[in-house]
Amino acid sequence: MDVREKKLLHAQVYLFPLALIYYEIVFRIFTVGGIFRLRTLLIVPFCCAYGGIGYLLSTIFKNRRANYFVTLALLLLTALPYGVEAFVYRAFKIFFNIKAIVDGAGDVAMDFSGEVFRLIFSFRGIACIVMFLLPGGLYLFCGTAPAAIGGRARGMAAARAAAFYLICILVIHTAPTLSRLYGDEYSFNAAVEQFGFLTGVQLDVRERMFGRATFQDIDIIEALATPEPEVTPEVTAEPVNYGLNQMELPLDDPFGIATNEIKDLNRYVASLTASKKNEWTGRFQGKNLIIITAEAFTKEVIDPERTPTLYRMATKGVQFTDYYQFAAAGTTGGEFQQLFGLLPNWGLDSFKQMTSHSYNMAITQYLAAQGYQGAAYHNGTSTFYDRDKTHNRLGYSDGFLAMGCGLEDIMGTDWDTSDKDLFEKTVPTYIDRQPFSCYYMTVSAHTPYGFDDNAWAYKHKDEVDDLPYSEPVKGYLASNMELEEGLTYLIGALEEKGIADDTVICLTGDHFPYGLDDNAALGDMPYLSELYGYNVENTFQRDHNCWLLWCGELEDEEPVVIDSPTSSLDILPTLYNLFGIEFDSRVFPGRDVFSDAPALAFTMSYNWRTDYGQYDNTENTFTPNDEDVALPPNYVENMKTIVHNKVSFCSGVLASDYYGYLFQGM
Repeated sequence: MDVREKKLLHAQVYLFPLALIYYEIVFRIFTVGGIFRLRTLLIVPFCCAYGGIGYLLSTIFKNRRANYFVTLALLLLTALPYGVEAFVYRAFKIFFNIKAIVDGAGDVAMDFSGEVFRLIFSFRGIACIVMFLLPGGLYLFCGTAPAAIGGRARGMAAARAAAFYLICILVIHTAPTLSRLYGDEYSFNAAVEQFGFLTGVQLDVRERMFGRATFQDIDIIEALATPEPEVTPEVTAEPVNYGLNQMELPLDDPFGIATNEIKDLNRYVASLTASKKNEWTGRFQGKNLIIITAEAFTKEVIDPERTPTLYRMATKGVQFTDYYQFAAAGTTGGEFQQLFGLLPNWGLDSFKQMTSHSYNMAITQYLAAQGYQGAAYHNGTSTFYDRDKTHNRLGYSDGFLAMGCGLEDIMGTDWDTSDKDLFEKTVPTYIDRQPFSCYYMTVSAHTPYGFDDNAWAYKHKDEVDDLPYSEPVKGYLASNMELEEGLTYLIGALEEKGIADDTVICLTGDHFPYGLDDNAALGDMPYLSELYGYNVENTFQRDHNCWLLWCGELEDEEPVVIDSPTSSLDILPTLYNLFGIEFDSRVFPGRDVFSDAPALAFTMSYNWRTDYGQYDNTENTFTPNDEDVALPPNYVENMKTIVHNKVSFCSGVLASDYYGYLFQGM
């Protein structure tokens, strides 16, 4: 082999590691920013390890021309998922695993093609595509076909790749925080941010193939998670013992049918203490129920002058001052959390997985068994996220109605996506069929928010013209006026019928309005920060939201204020308790907010918030609410274990049809 050949082979050795490092840099520029920080430097040796595999594949043939095309194909095909994921992040502000992207691609292309083209053909979108295609383009015009290498050289190349990978693993296992993120506290978002996109994909494949919920032992009771009050209230009477929200469950596997995963779940549930029933237990029993997931809704929409109905619902019902709707798997993830009370650990698959099980905990099936009538409604395409399949399994007597799935028979041929029209046309179909139970997924406030791109924003432009905001924020607020008008009609119809006191409305968003900022990451979300009134720097600031729990009979009472941390996982157990449905609080990761269960809001990335403070799992930092309040012994470590187990419970339920095991036949 002459000197030139040796130089070409040496260049080929470095080609793929450098290309992957370049892809990761470009990827971070267009997503989370920050290039490589000290805690993310493992991305570099990981790229060297994966690059070694590319080198081996690109020198596999004796024919140099064949190796040339293999190299070119590898460079271009590797750039493809990087580029797609970068655009996904631009749209949703979170990372989707590969399966979620594949599952949702057709729906997005069909229903939101205008938004897709806008993202792609913007200046930043074109720049993103060009930068990801650059290595392949340079190689196409300037690259030289590599020769095949012998067995000894291949062995050395494989050894180098393995050495880089082992270095990464050794570093990870010597750092507890990294070890958790790489191991049993893996989440796709955290893995991509910490270890790079390719490692995130690798860990996602591992999780899909070999993952199993793991539970950690803990030697304290969860009640330690609540601070003692500064002043002990004077006890004037014996407290009422309402009993526990607990059932007789087959946790000891009496029929010998439990799998190993179900046995793990049984042991975990058996280790928990059920929460107590309370004076709110059964308060709404027999009343009508309307659950609403409002597209991109957040509490900043609410204004006493501009949205008087929303303001009325927020101030005359139960007030939640520290509520979170954590972004996960787009809209379907938000729906999943609200309807099933679990984290969507399986991404876009979660809703499909849960509704394919023999049993789920959606409150609708219990109400249907008690004779409740109603349907699930969505003023969008019925097949998006496969809602025509999943939402027909929620237990509503009239099934799921959306565009292409029966709603057009109610809405008429002059179809549009107005939330106002949705309520005006559907409420008359069930208001006389009491008791009723209905679900709405709205769509008028869906991105984009430009007045030229969103018909509902344009319709209400005059109502926001005088607001001190930029046009995108004004457009967002204007589009939500359709929801305001729809709710105004709904409550008016209930009052006219004389059943407002007998109807409960439960409303929250599916996710924060991620469509406000095209090119943004935490710490750099200008329009969202403008809307919120502060710089959005972490997920708790980003995902704070509003839960409206309203019933006409509450309006004449003093407002009920829940000022401890709550999240969408608390909605379902709270409704169970309010409607007097027998349930076991131990099988919900959330809590009945009126119970004695400690307050806890947590995410799939193992971040959490309690009455004591807030924990960031990636940074391994706890920020107390009050530096002067002493924490219980080992508080942070114990809470980390509690959250770990709750996240594991969510994934274990999805993977095993656990509710089917517990409740079928009961």
